[in-house]
Amino acid sequence: MPNKFQELAKKYALLKKGWTPQQNLFYGFFTYIILGFLLLCLPIFQKGSATILDHLFISTSAVSTTGLVTVSIFDTYNIFGQFIIMVLIQLGGIGYLTFTTFMLLSTTRKMTLWHKKILSTEFTLPKTIKIKDFLKSVILFTLIMELIGAVLFFIAFTVDGMAIGEAIWSSVFHSISTFCTAGFSLFNNGFADYIDDSFINFIISMLAICGSLGFIVITDFGLWIKHKTHKLSFTTKIIFYGFLILLTFGTVFFYFFEPSIAILPSNSRFLASFFQTMTAMTTVGFNTVDFGAFSQAMMLICIFLMYIGASPSGTAGGIKITTLTAVFAIMKSQLTGSKHITFLGRIIPFERLYTAMSAFIFYTIIILLGTFLITITNDLKFENILFEVASALGTVGISTGITADINTFGKIVVIFLMFIGRLGVLTFGLALWSRNLKEENESFLKEDIAV
Repeated sequence: MPNKFQELAKKYALLKKGWTPQQNLFYGFFTYIILGFLLLCLPIFQKGSATILDHLFISTSAVSTTGLVTVSIFDTYNIFGQFIIMVLIQLGGIGYLTFTTFMLLSTTRKMTLWHKKILSTEFTLPKTIKIKDFLKSVILFTLIMELIGAVLFFIAFTVDGMAIGEAIWSSVFHSISTFCTAGFSLFNNGFADYIDDSFINFIISMLAICGSLGFIVITDFGLWIKHKTHKLSFTTKIIFYGFLILLTFGTVFFYFFEPSIAILPSNSRFLASFFQTMTAMTTVGFNTVDFGAFSQAMMLICIFLMYIGASPSGTAGGIKITTLTAVFAIMKSQLTGSKHITFLGRIIPFERLYTAMSAFIFYTIIILLGTFLITITNDLKFENILFEVASALGTVGISTGITADINTFGKIVVIFLMFIGRLGVLTFGLALWSRNLKEENESFLKEDIAV
């Protein structure tokens, strides 16, 4: 038997080497989802009833760090089932192969070419950051922040009167869920009861922002602090300033123009405005007010923030701030008649522009297609469906409350959207259609097109 297992392992290893990096990521995350699904289906991990589709939905939502749910996590799964969900969130948050490659570096200090290719595909890094430095930063920063978050949550929960044992488990679970911007909660109404609690709001915001700003920014700042000669990359500056601008923009709009927030006391009003903007941008998925009660105008603002997301190589979803920047630079250069595509006085490489524009177009197409498929099969409000689709593809997890009401076909569509969102739209497309290309000798005719 051991020999047979060894043979199968060797064949599987050879098979993986024949796949493209995008296909490895596709099947890697798919494997996580299926394993999680099979475990959650076992009665020993359950304390309430749920359908097979519900278990698949929860497993996909956990691995994709989305947070959309069709059943109550606390009422459906016992503590062991909740632990499985937490592990799936952690694996989805830090990325495929990240932990195993870190262990490989810790023992042999060598990284195979196969590992490098996959990690370079999953984490788009500027040339100033080495993959080894980045990988160490991912693991160490994740562990440190989740530990800090768990301690702070424990203090907050115990002060609120929660029992010690329950507070310990809730603190660990919510710390991991928050840092990985997963949005899973053991509270059936999320954090709506903590709308006035500035300490809880601070903990969630700190963890979510640190996770969503991305490991590029953290690694870059770490190297800058460690080595005075190190200069912050252009990517880090764009992410940092872009995030601050969008966060301020969203907070101001929610504060002044959302009726359901405007009726709150002044202190709660600011906290609610900031928190809802933060949760949409970081894609953490927690909320302290009911998004279903939002006006259509503010729902549109929220969809825009979910559409953008935060940083590449972080825990957040969306098209990313850097992609928005590149698309804006293309538009600006075209309108001004500039020969070069620039942003803040820097020329952006064409390969990055092609990638950004492809991601922008493909992401938009998937949102439109997903909205169409659910709209045509469900009798629900259009704006609520669009909101749900943007939340699923952006791996956000906030909802207007229709997740459980969507029919079976619609839930399957949402499952696909969450998976695509975690994988990345371009990675998903390349996993399906790309191959290990060799030099092609095909000749193409050059033709003009009117635009």
